[in-house]
Amino acid sequence: MKKALITGITGQDGSYLAELLLEKGYDVHGMVRRSSTETLERIEHIKQRVHLVQGDLLDEISILHLMEQIQPDEIYNLAAQSFVHTSWNQPLLTGEFTALGVTRMLDAMRIACPKARFYQASSSEMFGAAKPPQTMDTPFHPRSPYAAAKVYGHYITMNYRESYGLFAVSGILFNHESPRRGLEFVTRKITDAVARIKLGVQKEVRMGNLDAKRDWGFAGDYVKAMWLMLQQDKPEDYLIATGKAYSVRDFLDMAFSRVGLNYKDYVVIDPKFLRPAEVDYLLGDPVKAREKMGWTPEVDIQGLVNMMVDADLARVQRSLR
Repeated sequence: MKKALITGITGQDGSYLAELLLEKGYDVHGMVRRSSTETLERIEHIKQRVHLVQGDLLDEISILHLMEQIQPDEIYNLAAQSFVHTSWNQPLLTGEFTALGVTRMLDAMRIACPKARFYQASSSEMFGAAKPPQTMDTPFHPRSPYAAAKVYGHYITMNYRESYGLFAVSGILFNHESPRRGLEFVTRKITDAVARIKLGVQKEVRMGNLDAKRDWGFAGDYVKAMWLMLQQDKPEDYLIATGKAYSVRDFLDMAFSRVGLNYKDYVVIDPKFLRPAEVDYLLGDPVKAREKMGWTPEVDIQGLVNMMVDADLARVQRSLR
């Protein structure tokens, strides 16, 4: 039985990845921070089947002890301060978690379990102002503290691979969503608002830039790509995307149309939701993932929107009973 260690197991990606690895017969260990506000909501249904262990990306000693004890075969580093907007308010903390946290993970692995395979969650935000479509050869142009921290994490993973011969790879994942997405992210903010407006408990939704375009996919599809990267014969980085981009306006239109409403009647533009430096257009080219790993997304944008709206409708309905 293979053993996997997942940081960020309580997040969207961590929960889907844990499900996938359990299905494949893995012994799954999830690293969680000691916190009085810790929430296990996303993994409540599998909590009894995984081992939750305490550790912190800010504390290499705690990470080192975990790796020595568990001796994982695969390590998935998904934990980060991952909300772009927050990174402007907390740039130093974002750097500690999202950049230096990767170094702490890699260094602990180098010492405790150098034969393990390591996955680093890189982000399409690293491309920032780069012209679409973005490919594996597109230079990074980060436009937020979060994106800059992710660039560091990406390159330090490459550095440890080349310097120490570790099987360490990065997946440059474009936006991937699901009903488990946090409410602070624009897609979930929209589908939650659609449900509340449809059920009469909210009158409007305040938004920022409706013209920003993103390559949106389903998180459940994307964690399969993470796993596939660690099953390859040699360590390589991959770009994971659908190859199709839609604007925030398009997402609004599809989400409101799902419940028979027109988004124009409910959307209010609020300048406070505009970024200091906007990322206008992210569109990924996943040809390498398709040709080398056989990975293709199964859920399209309409299926994703429908899934998220339906889940939020059901959730809000339950809360009103």
